Amino acid sequence: MGKLDERVAVVTGASRGIGKAIAAMFADEGAKVVAVARTLKEGDHQLEGSLETTVAEINDSGGQATAVAANISEEDDCMRVIEEAKAAFGSVDILINNAALNYYIPVVDYPTSRWARAFAVNVHGPFILSKAVLPDMIERRSGAIVNISSGAAIGPGRGPYEDSQVRGGVMYGASKAALERFTQGLAQEVYQHGITVACFSPSQVVPTPGTVFHKLVSGLDDPRGEPPELMAKAALLLASEPLDQVSGRVTYSQQILKEFGWIDEATGTGVERTGSGYSQI
Repeated sequence: MGKLDERVAVVTGASRGIGKAIAAMFADEGAKVVAVARTLKEGDHQLEGSLETTVAEINDSGGQATAVAANISEEDDCMRVIEEAKAAFGSVDILINNAALNYYIPVVDYPTSRWARAFAVNVHGPFILSKAVLPDMIERRSGAIVNISSGAAIGPGRGPYEDSQVRGGVMYGASKAALERFTQGLAQEVYQHGITVACFSPSQVVPTPGTVFHKLVSGLDDPRGEPPELMAKAALLLASEPLDQVSGRVTYSQQILKEFGWIDEATGTGVERTGSGYSQI
């Protein structure tokens, strides 16, 4: 038996990278997976990966998955995702808010339209999708919402600043910090209904087509990186462990996995160095 047998899981950003790894692991654990992203077919995006590939690999391995192409910065698309998920498999038991968008641009040069669009993907989308799945979860008195944050949510602290290099990560960090605060607030609101809401970030940079493109790692085999499978395992832990042990947690992949005994050794943020303020609450 799998940890997620017969549960319906919606995973956003599932065309590649972390989202694809989560979708595959959840399917291996028995979940019926609704894979969501903008890229439906290979070649629709400059980066390798697509919903069709993710879903085909799951189904070919004996799992159950369906694809929903959507732009989660749009409310209508978010609502359609949940409607199509319910039509395919039934009410949603697990929501993984993994999709994210960033442009590495200093604030002084940041186009307002891009700032608004990125915030819509990183914060508004998780809010709308959570709002859409909550009525059924509340009625059943069970469910899990897991948000994927980033080490970028940890601010640089107060000045003076010796490092004058501008990396353009302000928007991404601000949106992920907002997602962490949203997580704990929502967790408190729905605790009475038996619903888990949690959030975690990678302990180390995860080599994915996106992080390679942005030159955050040297390649998909960068030995300094954290395998996407560790992120998938942390998402599985937060989606399957008892409510009182995980709800409201803002944590890091290797930290939570080692705490629960799912891995023996851990490193990176949350283990060797302090995480964000919300991870300490």
